[in-house]
Amino acid sequence: MALLSNFILRLFCLFLHINPCLTYSLKKCSILYEDNPSAGVSVDCANRDLVSIPDDIPKEAVSIELRGNNIQTIKDDFCGMSRLRYLGLRKSGITSVDDGCFNDLVSLETLMMRNNHLFALTANMFQGLSNLTTLDLSHSGICFIHGAAFRFLISLKVLNLDYNTLKNTADIQPIFQLPQIQTLSLRCNKLSSFESKNFLLNKSSSLQQLFISGGSLRKFSITTPIFPYLQVVELSTCLPVTKLKWDIDKTLLENITQFYVDENALSFKGVQNVMQNLISLRHLKVNMLVSWIKRGLLSAVCKIQSLRRLDFFYNNMNNKTLKLAPCSQLAELYLQETNLNELTNGSIQSMKMLQVLNMSDNKLTRVSNDIRSLAFLKILHLDNNFISKLDCEDFENTTRLVELNLNTNQIPSLERCVLEHLTDLKHLDLGYNKLRAFGDTFKVALHKLEFLDMSENDIDILSSNTLGGLQSLKHLKMASDDIMLMENETFPELRNLVDLNVSFPNGYKPELQGLQRLENLIVYFGKGFTFKNLYQNKHGGLSDLKLLKSLTVIGCTDLTFHLKNLKEMLQAMGHLEAFEAVDVFEEAPDVDTFQFNPHLSSLTLTNTNMSDLKPELFRPIPNLQRLDLTNSMLRSMDFLLQANLSALKYLKLTGNKIIMINEAVWEALPSLTYLDLSYNLFTCECSNAGFIQWVKTNKQTQIVDAHRYECSFPVSKEGTLLLDFHTQPCFNDASFLCFISTTCLVVLVLFTSLIYHFLRQHLVYAFYLFLAFLYDSKRKKKNDGHQFDAFVSYNVCDEGWVYREMLPVLEGQQGWRLCLHHRDFQPGKPIIENITDAIYGSRKTICVISRSYLQSEWCSNEFQMASFRLFDEKKDVLILLFLEEIPAHHLSPFYRMRKLVKKRTYLSWPQAAQHPGVFWQNVQRALQAGGAVAEPVPAGH
Repeated sequence: MALLSNFILRLFCLFLHINPCLTYSLKKCSILYEDNPSAGVSVDCANRDLVSIPDDIPKEAVSIELRGNNIQTIKDDFCGMSRLRYLGLRKSGITSVDDGCFNDLVSLETLMMRNNHLFALTANMFQGLSNLTTLDLSHSGICFIHGAAFRFLISLKVLNLDYNTLKNTADIQPIFQLPQIQTLSLRCNKLSSFESKNFLLNKSSSLQQLFISGGSLRKFSITTPIFPYLQVVELSTCLPVTKLKWDIDKTLLENITQFYVDENALSFKGVQNVMQNLISLRHLKVNMLVSWIKRGLLSAVCKIQSLRRLDFFYNNMNNKTLKLAPCSQLAELYLQETNLNELTNGSIQSMKMLQVLNMSDNKLTRVSNDIRSLAFLKILHLDNNFISKLDCEDFENTTRLVELNLNTNQIPSLERCVLEHLTDLKHLDLGYNKLRAFGDTFKVALHKLEFLDMSENDIDILSSNTLGGLQSLKHLKMASDDIMLMENETFPELRNLVDLNVSFPNGYKPELQGLQRLENLIVYFGKGFTFKNLYQNKHGGLSDLKLLKSLTVIGCTDLTFHLKNLKEMLQAMGHLEAFEAVDVFEEAPDVDTFQFNPHLSSLTLTNTNMSDLKPELFRPIPNLQRLDLTNSMLRSMDFLLQANLSALKYLKLTGNKIIMINEAVWEALPSLTYLDLSYNLFTCECSNAGFIQWVKTNKQTQIVDAHRYECSFPVSKEGTLLLDFHTQPCFNDASFLCFISTTCLVVLVLFTSLIYHFLRQHLVYAFYLFLAFLYDSKRKKKNDGHQFDAFVSYNVCDEGWVYREMLPVLEGQQGWRLCLHHRDFQPGKPIIENITDAIYGSRKTICVISRSYLQSEWCSNEFQMASFRLFDEKKDVLILLFLEEIPAHHLSPFYRMRKLVKKRTYLSWPQAAQHPGVFWQNVQRALQAGGAVAEPVPAGH
């Protein structure tokens, strides 16, 4: 019946043209807008307080993010999603996963399930995930893994089981037999040992990276050749800290290229022994190493001739203990977040081959002497320190530097001599310092510099030609609230500049004619800035940026920007594709503002009074695909009716004052796929009925968070949900009534046909039940006597018991006259008539109930007729005799029988096995009883 009801509901929805499964406005999620639709549908359901996975997620989704919810059980929620490649279920409260629930995810590559509450991984949990390559199950409380749990993951390469409660190595053995496994992470479990001799593998594992730790881990041993491809090993520690007993085959150690270890994981002697055999090691990472350094660890490390990278970051190091002089072969050294305030002389001076040095997030106040001598250094990170001065000698010898990061320090000035030797420098970051002036700093040999960040300094004046000599510069950031004066020739002929992020102070008349290749420009305008400066120059201004593709202008509250200025500014930008203005205009732009920008595809005008917006504004830009008019005081969307935006795909109108939406708008936007109307003042009246109906039924446009839109008018409905407004009374015209009538007629015909097809037998039974009622009425009038003492209703499977046990006693010993269908039914007569005659021709009916009896259709008919007689005559005419112990919940589908068992005394043969004589005496008393039915008593035996 449930399937039938569901089928009928779907048919009804089809005829009403309402298909909830195809509605594009998701109730709990949103579909991320993609400029490239061929990339597939990405769905964001993160942090939505979900208790189950929404059933309206499109089947064609390629990415679904569900993190931060309270989904306890994963069922068959992903049926039909054969294109899904990424599934995020992090921190979703998951406690169980039904076997086979991922069967349809044949394209899934990444499954993130960390931070959940799983107890065990079952045998069929990952069935269907044959293309999965990355699986994260960390922080999920897993203590048991079925031996067959991973057998379906034939493409798995990366498996993360960190921070679970695994105790037995047998749980992880099947992982090593996966044909493609490369990386396994087992940090902070409860394994007491990891010994290769305990892994009974029929072939060598493909494992390349192993990360393992645990407060209970006592022994780490690889003495058998089961990991011939292992190259990366990490041994870290978890609370409580324990020392490991280490035993690795020397041949395997010779193949290790990357080794990560905590000081507390191994004893000092143990790590020394390991270092002696790591002859191929190229990358070593050590945490908490201060005591080891004091005992001479570095001397053992530096003897590894193959070592090229050394990581000591996240350590609290003592300045006097860091002596890496013997490590002259190193190419990369990472010392970030080590609490260093200086490098003592001789610490790294001898590292003549060092190319990368990262000392970010320390307490350095100057560039150490040792750094000055690193002639082969190419990348130097000194950001997030306390450097307050740069000297001319700091980079005098590091002439091969390609990247220098000094972001977030306290540098007040930068002399020309500081950078004059860095002829190969391509990336320079000086942002977030205290620089007040540059002078002729960049008039040096920085001919190869491509990236320069000078943003958020204390510069108040930028002199003319400050950036002279930077002919190769491609990316420049120099936005700052402190710039008060910028001379007209600040920007020389930077012919290769592609991206510019800059602040223009009041009174500045930019000359930008040299920026011939500029494509992306972000401009912040200071207080009191007048836009006429941007186009009044005879030579210069933004009008010279003829190849510009993206322009963003960001103003402030007292900005003076006349609309004529904007039109003049955009006139020469014939290649402009994206324009964004934030806090710039006081009113809507003139209708001919974009007449010279036919290639414009993205337009953003926010925090502006657009209440007088004219549709003609958009006529010159028919290729517009994205439009954002957030916080623009719009009261209507009617401007879109004549805007000719047939290519528009993305429309955002949040934070406006839109009350009513004309449904004709959607006909004018045939390509629209993304619409956001959050935080508007909707009215819940019939004027919005068309919009509400469109939201519920359209299959093309996603209306973001439509199910959260609230009513503002009328006052009686303020705060209620817009989509809860009942629109039915709004469509009570004759054509609609005709449509409804026709639909109801069609549905009635279908419903009648379905009932006849699926419920024919039930209708026949009801018909004969009615005949029984008529038969009973006729018999009462004739006052016919009873031919039998009792009719025995039983299933053929129980016939042996009836003839072997019942008949000898009731007919042989007690002398009752019984009616049995195999013996006493009249041949040739319809079965239902025989049943009716037998029940009403007997004083009582004995139902011999067993599981076979409950499954028989004819036995069910006999019981229903007998119970009908019971309630009709109000006499004790029904005897229930149970041949088997049947739990009450098994009687739930047989509502009338369960009700009778609860209210009336019944007989149980299994409980009478010890005293059959008493049982048959109870049957005799039941047959002798007569008259009105007694008051109900608790069921007994």
